[in-house]
Amino acid sequence: MKISRLKVDNYRLLKKFEVDLEKELSVVIGKNNCGKTSLLSILDKFIGKRATTNAFTYDDFNIDFQKEIQQLVENDIDDVAENLSLGISLTIFIEYDESDNLANISKLMMDLDPDNNTIVIKFEYVLLKEDLLKVRVEYKQYKNELEKGNKRRKTINEFLKDNHKKYFKIFKKALSYDRTTFVEDQNDFVNLGKENVLLEKIISFKLISARRNVTNNDSDKTLSVLSSKYYEKKEDKDNKSEKIQDFKETLRNTDSDLNEIYDGLFADVIDKVKRFGGINKGDSVIKIASTLQHRELLKGNTTVMYDHNTEHSLPENYNGLGYLNLITMIFEIEILLSEFRMESSENQTPADINLLFIEEPEAHTHPQMQYVFINNIKEILRQSSSGGDGKSFNLQTIITTHSCQITSESNFNDIKYFYKSSSSQVNSKNLRDLQKQYEQDGEIQSFKFLKQYLTLNRAELFFVDKAIFIEGDTERILLPAMMKKIDQEYKDNPLLSQNISIVEVGAYSQVFEKFINFIGMKSLIITDIDSAKKNYEIDSDGNKKEKNTEKCSVSDKDANATTNSSLKYFFAATYDYFNKFENSEVAATAEPEAPVSNKVNELGFYLKLDLTNKLLRKDVELKQWVPDENGIMLVIYQVTESDSKGDLYSARSFEDSFFHLNRQFIIDNKDNFRSLKKIKYFEEGKDPYFLAENCVDKKPNFAMEILLNSKEENGLEFSNWEIPLYIKEGLLWLKNS
Repeated sequence: MKISRLKVDNYRLLKKFEVDLEKELSVVIGKNNCGKTSLLSILDKFIGKRATTNAFTYDDFNIDFQKEIQQLVENDIDDVAENLSLGISLTIFIEYDESDNLANISKLMMDLDPDNNTIVIKFEYVLLKEDLLKVRVEYKQYKNELEKGNKRRKTINEFLKDNHKKYFKIFKKALSYDRTTFVEDQNDFVNLGKENVLLEKIISFKLISARRNVTNNDSDKTLSVLSSKYYEKKEDKDNKSEKIQDFKETLRNTDSDLNEIYDGLFADVIDKVKRFGGINKGDSVIKIASTLQHRELLKGNTTVMYDHNTEHSLPENYNGLGYLNLITMIFEIEILLSEFRMESSENQTPADINLLFIEEPEAHTHPQMQYVFINNIKEILRQSSSGGDGKSFNLQTIITTHSCQITSESNFNDIKYFYKSSSSQVNSKNLRDLQKQYEQDGEIQSFKFLKQYLTLNRAELFFVDKAIFIEGDTERILLPAMMKKIDQEYKDNPLLSQNISIVEVGAYSQVFEKFINFIGMKSLIITDIDSAKKNYEIDSDGNKKEKNTEKCSVSDKDANATTNSSLKYFFAATYDYFNKFENSEVAATAEPEAPVSNKVNELGFYLKLDLTNKLLRKDVELKQWVPDENGIMLVIYQVTESDSKGDLYSARSFEDSFFHLNRQFIIDNKDNFRSLKKIKYFEEGKDPYFLAENCVDKKPNFAMEILLNSKEENGLEFSNWEIPLYIKEGLLWLKNS
């Protein structure tokens, strides 16, 4: 038996939210404020320790839902639906099979279809019709009373913030479920508040919050307190065990020894007490006795030590916060597992489903420790729930994390990605669905590459707001400086203060396109136009046939193509769009006999695109990137631009474009550019393409020398060279998107 899916409505950012859960471990990732803690919170308020009281606040209602309530109250519409039920809800989908004990869920099974192996439990905190009408009446009365006294009245939201518990009610239901349409029937249900169904026998929920009581102050005794709790669970389970009996016997012997010591230690004060006498003889005679309690002894009188070396042990507060956090979690997990097993109650069995929520286990820990945690926790939980430590039970675990290390070491199929689709809405995606997209398009090798790349290098991409995909070392070295220059010129919303990752992908940016679309990440792809000329020959039948493709400058009179595979991939649909609707001149540049699939190779097409046409979004039906001024991706490459003298030029590569703008910068620092060969060509006026092809020895060294020869003037860094226009346009878009 397992929880297969959770559905949440109108709780904070979880407006209409669903997440699938794995049988053993679900790893929830996402940027800050994307609903991870909200999921923990609603589970705790409906099925956790806080479920015993109404723990909801009005701020728990989704912002859009608060507006909906306001309209319903203030518009005073008469035709309110009889079955009105508005509010927060948590729906839990539970799957079972023939091996499960169905005794506890039998009353929740809504049909006799043997193939329907799903039950649905819904928890609600809702406003019914009669309560809505009551709100209207009482809010009006409230306003009238304040108006008579000339006092400021509260808005409906302020009114409900103080009074919502008076009108909203908690309900627990089992819903009918159609396995063919995967839809639950809201009108066909069993009210679990009236039926004698003990939900705690079906679901047990426990959590380890991110707000753990971990410090390394000298007075801290966190681990000692936990050791006492751990002992309590062990005593409940193994009260008659030899070790526990030895512990109790030792305490009794110690009590006897201490009594003799106390008789002498407290003799003076006892004699003084005797002097005060009493009504009867012996009334004021006291005795100090030792009563060591085995449970309380551990709590206040032990210190967890760790071995510093073979000769010395140090107390717990000498540990770093990372180790304290890790050890604390292990203790807490063991205690909660003991509670799941119902070790303190011999006649009780574990719940059918036991859900453990661990929030942000990475707190205070270094990357290596995070690797160790995620690599071991799944097996520890599996062993603990399989009966190795006592009773076996069904255990599902949810871990939320911001850790790249935990993410990279997790099974991709376990990962759930939370993301904001609007300011008031969070959604969830299974990473396994991304794999399916690659498989459906016959690109499983691309997925394997992506998975390996993310695992080894860039799991951080799951947590960033924006990303820049670059080809090589030159851009990687220079981009931070370029971003700094942009921030100096345009002060608002600085790039270097944003959550942006720079990713080196070579010529394979298209491999990441499904991933970019999947997580909805604003992405800037910086690449080269890679101009070339196709050479043709006439075959024996007199037909024109492509012979080869030769690299050349953009200005070459025979330049007619690009060899850049990324451009051809991302702009395939854009070419068709222009061909049909926008620009007949672009289509006219195509070779008449060229196959349609090759038309997007043509250089003229890319030279005519403006920045807006390079903004793209993924079309679901076409499965292609199409032009959209509100798109999440911008693909940039070299464009025609003028230098300080006003000379126009179209470059083929970054070096080409940089030399066009910064020839004088190179000449002024020629003795310091050791990565450039035949630097005299710069002074001789050779064109930038020639310089890029013949003068650059090692590109990374050249990039480093640009930085080393940069100057600061008037408080502005890197002021003696210019950013190529295409990169500047791209960074400005990313800055403000």
